Amino acid sequence: MSHDMDLLDTPLDMRFCRGLSERVAQFNKQADDHKEQQKLNPFSEHGRTSPRPKMDKNDADYGKPIAGSKTDIRGRKAHTHVNKEILELCEIINEHGELEEVGPGEKLVVIRFGELFSIYTYISNKVVGLLLRGRKQKLLDFEGETLFQKRDDDVPIILVKPIEEIRQHFKDAQSAS
Repeated sequence: MSHDMDLLDTPLDMRFCRGLSERVAQFNKQADDHKEQQKLNPFSEHGRTSPRPKMDKNDADYGKPIAGSKTDIRGRKAHTHVNKEILELCEIINEHGELEEVGPGEKLVVIRFGELFSIYTYISNKVVGLLLRGRKQKLLDFEGETLFQKRDDDVPIILVKPIEEIRQHFKDAQSAS
């Protein structure tokens, strides 16, 4: 007699219950795990039996998601994506900019904001945000807090490092992730 015949001889609700009990056990395990996580969550009152854990602003993990969590993974993916866009922006500046003397014997690639904006708008509408991120990473520089189309068209955007060094910067950042 085959295994299929044994299942047919089993009452219908017994076959259903076997799978259902496994599902209920799995659900209960997930619910228990969630309750334990909520006990550690400083913003949750659910299941708290002790006072909230004190947060230390000097802790290296302060303000960061739990390593390996979905939030951490999403953040890493977003960071990688933004880095690729900043590198692409630097590549465009390098390709379309001109070598200008910015100091005695020092020449760097420079492009005016208006020209960069008209080139880069076709690729992305986030050019100003990427410029700010690039400046924060000390890859490029420009005057002012932020740049606006038309008003700041003549503001020079300067690659402060050679493009090979910028590429290496992002390669190192990607391998560190």
